Amino acid sequence: MPAVRSFVNVDLSDDASFKHEFPHDYFAWLRENELVYRHNPTPDSPDGEGFWVISRHRDVMEVLRTPEVFSSNTGGDRKGGGATLKDERAARKALNYSDDPHHRVLRGLVNKGFTTQSVGTLEDELRHRVNLLIDKFPNGEKFDFVSMFSRELPTQAICIVLGVPQQDRGELVEWMDMGLEADSHNVIAARYFNKFRDYARVIVAEKRRNPGDDILSTIVYARIEGEDNRSLTDEELAHFFLLLFSAGAETTRSAIGGGLRALVEHPAQMALLRSDPSNVKGAVEEFVRWMTPSIYKRRTATRDIEFGGKLICRGDKVTVGEMSANRDAAVFDNPFIFDISRRPNRHIGFGFGAHVCLGAGLARLEIKIAIEELLHRVEHFELAGPARWVPNNRLLGLRDLALRVTKKENNQ
Repeated sequence: MPAVRSFVNVDLSDDASFKHEFPHDYFAWLRENELVYRHNPTPDSPDGEGFWVISRHRDVMEVLRTPEVFSSNTGGDRKGGGATLKDERAARKALNYSDDPHHRVLRGLVNKGFTTQSVGTLEDELRHRVNLLIDKFPNGEKFDFVSMFSRELPTQAICIVLGVPQQDRGELVEWMDMGLEADSHNVIAARYFNKFRDYARVIVAEKRRNPGDDILSTIVYARIEGEDNRSLTDEELAHFFLLLFSAGAETTRSAIGGGLRALVEHPAQMALLRSDPSNVKGAVEEFVRWMTPSIYKRRTATRDIEFGGKLICRGDKVTVGEMSANRDAAVFDNPFIFDISRRPNRHIGFGFGAHVCLGAGLARLEIKIAIEELLHRVEHFELAGPARWVPNNRLLGLRDLALRVTKKENNQ
């Protein structure tokens, strides 16, 4: 771990603070010195407000398990709320910006598409697609692993699940990338969010005309019990689409890309995985812990509460650092060591509580297949340049990762 910088030099509301990877040293300082830290507003802070930063695993878990105190919706006299630093008017209307019982109803609309049984039916198709991607790797030549593999696999997978035409995925993922990298107080800049919204309107209309066996068709025709059996509005459907597509396409991409990079940088772990395939399950979990694609989640205090010796007031914004929690030495032995045999591995890379990641089973399957087929088809991996990171303070992502590979002759 690098030497600890002065925490005053890190602005968590500034995307630029994350353009050179995650600021681990800063959060290590917080875990030791400021368990509940008040981040004052800066010129980059959405709504001109400061916010609380919770950095320890135990405290993060406590916030996520008590939505009656720390709401995903809103609190105090706020007109908006949600799970990001900027107050969003979509609070309560979107799955990740709501609390029970409404959250439970919305989640129930799509749960069946992400069950173990549903996800399992995709394995053969995803394995076939993984091998097609590996076929395109140039043998012995430098290429970008993100664009050729770790971005492609999750995007293809979520398009299958949602019922999105594969030919549209290139444009959609380009909007996602540009929206994440744009200088904006929104996680995805408004210009690109609007493109997703307009696309969602078109595909929702298509699903109404020609429904299929996919999640979008399911939610388009769903009725909400307890709310006069109404259907979802176009705005709600657009938020559903953006949430499911971005979660499916972006976060797994980071785990696969960053996880493979870690394997290459830790040859003993690579050798251990090659020698004993039963280590794949542990590798999947360590990939997720190591990368933790969600940097933070925001909650809003519904009442005054003393927490960690500090008074958090009704309506205050509270952020929980999932990556920080996954490097907490109080929970993980040698947390800055990449270890595929880590037991137990109580990471919260898929979140925790009512909002635990809906697509965790799909993500685990994608990572598992990627590891198995990459090691089966590739003899040697070599980093061919430094990794570049997406400058975004909400989602940790690799922009590109230069590799050279030597493929096995009998598997080309």
